[in-house]
Amino acid sequence: MFVDNVKITVKAGAGGDGAVAFRHEKFVPNGGPAGGDGGNGGSIILCVDPGLRTLMDFRYQRNFKAPAGGKGMIKAMHGANAQNVYISVPPGTIVSDWDTEQVLGDLTTEGQELVVAQGGHGGRGNIHFANSRNTAPEIAENGTPGQELTLKLELKLLADVGLVGFPSVGKSTLLSVATAAKPKIAAYQFTTLKPNLGMVRLDDGQDFVLADLPGLIAGASQGVGLGFQFLRHVARTRVLLHLVDMDPNNGRDPVEDYQQIRQELANYDSQLLQRPQIVVATKMDLPGTKERLDNFIQTLTLDPQEVFQISGIQHDGVTNLLRKTAAVLADTPVTPIVETTTAKNDEKIYQYQAENDSKIEIKRLDENVFEIISPAVLALFQRSNLNYQDGIMRFARKLKGMGVDEALIKAGAKIGDTVLIGDFEFEFM
Repeated sequence: MFVDNVKITVKAGAGGDGAVAFRHEKFVPNGGPAGGDGGNGGSIILCVDPGLRTLMDFRYQRNFKAPAGGKGMIKAMHGANAQNVYISVPPGTIVSDWDTEQVLGDLTTEGQELVVAQGGHGGRGNIHFANSRNTAPEIAENGTPGQELTLKLELKLLADVGLVGFPSVGKSTLLSVATAAKPKIAAYQFTTLKPNLGMVRLDDGQDFVLADLPGLIAGASQGVGLGFQFLRHVARTRVLLHLVDMDPNNGRDPVEDYQQIRQELANYDSQLLQRPQIVVATKMDLPGTKERLDNFIQTLTLDPQEVFQISGIQHDGVTNLLRKTAAVLADTPVTPIVETTTAKNDEKIYQYQAENDSKIEIKRLDENVFEIISPAVLALFQRSNLNYQDGIMRFARKLKGMGVDEALIKAGAKIGDTVLIGDFEFEFM
């Protein structure tokens, strides 16, 4: 089974908590604080593996979690940093945020990596909080949580040349003749239910990757038939071979087929028609195909020298077609892929940024219950170790310095009222 579109969940490891500890050693009467820092949590990293061709492995595992960092220890010992989790993906994988549709990365080259979930930072131990006024602080920081995301992985095959055309025009037959690939071939529509790749090697040493893609039908650009399964992969190809069936007994009109395919390509992405396209007349070993080809060329006013005639069964004309394709490919530069998916966020570069939103919103839940809504306050709470009195006092000072006390008073809070920060509640003093 060919899998080219999956949804996965990734969760990075939390940072380890800093330690509150003091030196208790013989002949060291004034040992002082000695709590070590916590280790960093593991990150989730996608890595390109050229040996993969589909996203099949994600059908069996869709949830990935990295380990947390180790806690700080006595004698100022640092907690262990957690190992990162590497996930292999095939080349051509586009990664986007499932919720926002923001494109996070386009993985195309061997060994390319993308950090999709950053591990949390370890908290500082009490060794960092000693000063002249508090030489033995019972203050330490908790590690920050690891990032958690739901991702969409979409595979767009990396091929130099793509075969396009209606079902049963001879794409699979041409691929089997031109390469060592063994696609399924049969006389009915949608024989090809998944893209097939093959390597073309010419006598002069030139080579290129040829992709046999599922056939198009009318309405494919709106998802009809195999629709997007086909168009998703044709977006990667640099040169298109447009195959048109010239069999007079197939009940189809070559001119209409040719125009329909071009229309579906334009509807999906108008840039596709700007790429080099070679018209290939197939099944030319059958009686009556010469006359049909002449009418096809005249109706569309094509150059007869630019329409290649082949017979996949008898292999006639295939070598000339492949040489022409290699020549066109050599003159075609690699162009960046323009994404057709509309993102809610125009930002295309995935970068981690610290939370700078210091806005504080006070929400009154009841007559004597208030909730603080602020990313900055929530981050402070997550990092604060409230198991010690010094930690509680530091947390209170920080809240006051951020303007939380003033905001609560303006919202009508009185001494003794209940205040919530996430799942944590305390009494307003």
